[in-house]
Amino acid sequence: MTEREVIVEADGGSRGNPGPAGYGSVVFAADHVRVLAERREYIGIATNNVAEYRGLIAGLEAAAELGAEIVAVRMDSKLVVEQMSGRWKVKHAAMIPLADRARRLVAGFERVSFTWIPRAENSHADRLANEAMDDATLVDEVRTAREAEKPAPAADPVISAVAAQPAPGWTGATGRPTRLLLLRHGQTELSVQRRYSGRGNPPLTELGREQAARAAKMLAAKGDITAVLTSPLSRARDTAEAAATALGAPLTVLDGLIETDFGDWEGLSFREAAERDPELHGRWLGDPALPAPGGESFDQVRERVDAVRRDLVGLYPGANLVVVSHVTPIKTLLQLALGVGPSLLYRLHLDLASLSIAEFYPDGGSSVRLVNDTSYL
Repeated sequence: MTEREVIVEADGGSRGNPGPAGYGSVVFAADHVRVLAERREYIGIATNNVAEYRGLIAGLEAAAELGAEIVAVRMDSKLVVEQMSGRWKVKHAAMIPLADRARRLVAGFERVSFTWIPRAENSHADRLANEAMDDATLVDEVRTAREAEKPAPAADPVISAVAAQPAPGWTGATGRPTRLLLLRHGQTELSVQRRYSGRGNPPLTELGREQAARAAKMLAAKGDITAVLTSPLSRARDTAEAAATALGAPLTVLDGLIETDFGDWEGLSFREAAERDPELHGRWLGDPALPAPGGESFDQVRERVDAVRRDLVGLYPGANLVVVSHVTPIKTLLQLALGVGPSLLYRLHLDLASLSIAEFYPDGGSSVRLVNDTSYL
């Protein structure tokens, strides 16, 4: 059914601000009587404003699916209405990508208007948002049950998990995934010398800059990329800036994407670290809970990288994102997508400036589309 003119009413809430959050959206026909679509979703821990923007985005997406050309948005969020109308600036970091996504949706219609309404006039969307927040306990129970049902990893989780991971359509995963295009930074002198390179900040070599340019050209040809996210270290930022410039996409630095802190082994070769701390280095190679001396463990890396993943899925639902980072964070994201054990960290090889792709679905499903592609270099 196609509707040229529709009314979108949306709301979001958080019990704790931040706290368990959800949104609700309803699309009415132009007569404001017939309900054409409803959307609601529990989105985890978030703020009221994040939930309100998520509600707006869901409502606009539903209107687009109905073929609408003229949309009247009505919300009781003064902040969202004023920001989307261009009268208030979007200042909060968490709001910027959501506002950008909403504006891109708006651009797809012939005309969109934004009107503030009292909460009492937004009762339908408010009810849906509260029902979504009421789902929090059930969602957590389902996720816990899924974790308990996962089989133990096979002897070689890299090979067996990739082979056993069916296409998303076979897994029952629903909704559009947030697709992460995982790009490793270009070459540095430490990578040439095969030395531990964690929190040190070596610049890209001339070849590294060329690798970044080639990767940027490849990504620009793909198109349809919402944003570029990067580690704060210069080798990743320079690689990411090349991609963001080629794509014309916003660039955001996320500290959680930084490489492992190798502590006292920073700048050492594998052999030098093994000679310096033979017993510890041997144990470290098989124990993700064990940190390098003065550094951090792979378990700690996983914790912060998983937090980044959750934020990206929440802030960029259904979007394609370029994530520029380092070996360990990229391997960790692939590990999370495959649902396999830590042996992947020790067995998977990632080349400089290589591309891998992982997808994370709103219902908790995930898949890996590509690993270590360097065909464009």
